Amino acid sequence: MLFSSFSRLYSLLGLLLVWHIAAVLLASDLLPSPLSVFVSMWEHLQSGELLYHLAITLVRVAISFVIAMIIGVAFGMLMGSRQIWDRTLDSLIILGLNVPALVTIILCYIWFGLTETAAIFAVAINKIPMVAVAIREGARAIEKEFLEVGQVYRLSRKDIFFKIYLPQLYPYLFGAARNGLALIWKIVLVVELLGRSDGIGFQLGNFFQFFDIRSILAYTFAFAAVIFIIEALIMRPMESRLNRWRQ
Repeated sequence: MLFSSFSRLYSLLGLLLVWHIAAVLLASDLLPSPLSVFVSMWEHLQSGELLYHLAITLVRVAISFVIAMIIGVAFGMLMGSRQIWDRTLDSLIILGLNVPALVTIILCYIWFGLTETAAIFAVAINKIPMVAVAIREGARAIEKEFLEVGQVYRLSRKDIFFKIYLPQLYPYLFGAARNGLALIWKIVLVVELLGRSDGIGFQLGNFFQFFDIRSILAYTFAFAAVIFIIEALIMRPMESRLNRWRQ
């Protein structure tokens, strides 16, 4: 475990080293050095702007993530366990997977206005099909023999679901959650860029107008740092604990 953590750290340090060397060799404002980006990040933190816009974006990501996971998991389990539902919803899932996120965002803003509800709805709609597909594959891979054992021992439906069925879905749930988190925050930035007056996406649009690459990278790495913290302190420990029964 310790070696794995150091390996991840070494890869990040290697990236920073390559970045620093490239910045020194190019000596251009188009590629600022890591140090200048971190200085810019500290300046934005001191002003309070970074924390304000970061918090707003995180709230949007969290709400959209929860909605997409709940609905996507429900549809995925239904499609994976019932063939009739799989055939009925498959075309809608394929359509949802292939409609560009930009189109969905624009339509939601036109239909519902430049509101917070429209923004979150647009993000969730883009993620639900991907979650449903991942969970559907997991539901199809469920070992039916384990469910039959639970029935033989006369376990309640609740116990069969939470103690036999759901644990087999954990790898697929965490896979969908990781992919969802990575995708949702990117879509949230586009939503903020197009129709919100706050958030990291809105700020990145402002920095783009002034070609402020240092600030663009500073905001990007600030959010990436938050995602790393969520992964290290929440996702990995939870995944390890819930999948302990497999060891």
